[in-house]
Amino acid sequence: RALVAEKIARFNAFRTFRYNKIAIRDQKTCWGSCSKKGNLNFNYKILFLPEHVQSYIVAHELCHLEEFSHSKQFWALVSLLIPDYLEQRKALKLHGIRYL
Repeated sequence: RALVAEKIARFNAFRTFRYNKIAIRDQKTCWGSCSKKGNLNFNYKILFLPEHVQSYIVAHELCHLEEFSHSKQFWALVSLLIPDYLEQRKALKLHGIRYL
């Protein structure tokens, strides 16, 4: 929870994202999610990922607070927070499964 809170605070220094609750869970198939109510959920296993991938996951879910789909606008917002997000996304797809 502290790791996620620190990353949210860092991103909120750049752009204010309003959310409701943060939950840390033992999710079997995903790293994070965002509900329409503004609740953010994160897999506790992000703790074991490299820091830059952790940041990508948190930024990804924060961006869903403004753009709920994976539209062009969503990815443009992600790129403002994580300019090299394509590299982080690729790393997560290639190596993330071993952490789940």
